[in-house]
Amino acid sequence: MTATAGSVRKAASADPPVRARQSLGARIAERLSGGLVRAFLLLVGLFWLVPTIGLLVSSLRAPDDMSASGWWTVFSKPSQLTVDSYRRLLENGDITDSLLNTVLITVPATLLVVVIGALAGYAFAWMEFPGRDWWFLGVVSLLVVPVQVALIPIAELFGEIGLFGTILGVILFHTGFGLPFAVFLLRNFFAEIPRELLEAARLDGAGELRLFARVVMPLGGPAIASLGIFQFLWVWNDMLVALVFTKSGTQPITVALQTQVRQFGNNIDVLAPGAFISMVIPLAVFFAFQRQFVSGVMAGAVK
Repeated sequence: MTATAGSVRKAASADPPVRARQSLGARIAERLSGGLVRAFLLLVGLFWLVPTIGLLVSSLRAPDDMSASGWWTVFSKPSQLTVDSYRRLLENGDITDSLLNTVLITVPATLLVVVIGALAGYAFAWMEFPGRDWWFLGVVSLLVVPVQVALIPIAELFGEIGLFGTILGVILFHTGFGLPFAVFLLRNFFAEIPRELLEAARLDGAGELRLFARVVMPLGGPAIASLGIFQFLWVWNDMLVALVFTKSGTQPITVALQTQVRQFGNNIDVLAPGAFISMVIPLAVFFAFQRQFVSGVMAGAVK
């Protein structure tokens, strides 16, 4: 009897383990990870890019061709492609000046938010001062304030101090409304830095500024890159604030294109290349920092 039980145990141990029954969700997920689904998602992505491709092709066609047929006819008649629209765009002073104004607004507004937000985020995360938590709570509460609520009061304030209609006024507005999110994001990221690492740097004689520049900033690179991309895209594509706070001579590209539509109606030969340039620059910035952006979004997801 003992030998029989032992042989049964040996036979059971020799058998391969029985595969656990998969749940319905696991089986569906396994099927969805196949090549067919990936091909479908690729087709969806290409379909999503159709408007962008159409805008690019339209910007490379002559006005007569655009009025005579759709942009897709260029694939059967490649001779329609031309760069004359971009040449006329560069000769349009309003568009080129507005593109420069967009750069002059976006770059400082992004840099100020990143620098000030990083300094404030470090202070709220690792520096002790009276009322720190209450101050941070007040900053976070500003996230719920809509931009539309502040347009008229700040416009009146800027008018009294001479900033209304200037590029500096638009920069200050974007900086002020970008800082609450920047402080909230970077404070939470900096708070995950190991305390032992900061204390070791302090024991080596590092002051707060040196600690911030040599330790915190390199470790916070992914989060800072993500914040910079968010702020850059928001300011570059903004139209509401620019409509309120700018005037002729300080308008960004979004307002200039809207003005061209209102004034000339069907001047697609200027609007198409202008709109494509306005769209492709933030896309280039996003893809240039895509790796840092993904790292910043996934930071803290795993240990």
